[in-house]
Amino acid sequence: MKAVIQRVSFAEVRVDGEIVGKIDKGLLVLLGVMEGDTEKEAALLASKTAKLRIFEDSDEKMNLSVTDVAGGILAVSQFTLCADVKKGNRPSFTPSAKPSEANRLYEAFCGYLASEGIERVEKGIFGADMKVSLLNDGPVTIVFDTDIWTQNKR
Repeated sequence: MKAVIQRVSFAEVRVDGEIVGKIDKGLLVLLGVMEGDTEKEAALLASKTAKLRIFEDSDEKMNLSVTDVAGGILAVSQFTLCADVKKGNRPSFTPSAKPSEANRLYEAFCGYLASEGIERVEKGIFGADMKVSLLNDGPVTIVFDTDIWTQNKR
């Protein structure tokens, strides 16, 4: 799994002009599910995300997690994170998981976030044409790839 995690002052996702997910202070997580990913990666990534200390403490040090600041998480599926751009100029999306499996693991990831103590987990709509708005705070953006932790070789 791959994730782009942004510390935000607010974020929302719209589908057909309607807001389907919205948070104030917290994290926007763009999530890509790769072929071969499992619940293990979903649980690991959710745990790392919930515990990621990128919010400032009283000394202005990034030392607090999203749970420490009672923030929310807006999780948006984004298969384009799985693009292979090694050859040519047109990305190949063959490394991404099949839609049914990707949706299952996206939903599992969101469930694991809730089990990690995130009180507000908002979502986009899997497979929809989504419009994401955010105010990146910092800016702070972190990229996670579970291959680093699980030693998968793709």
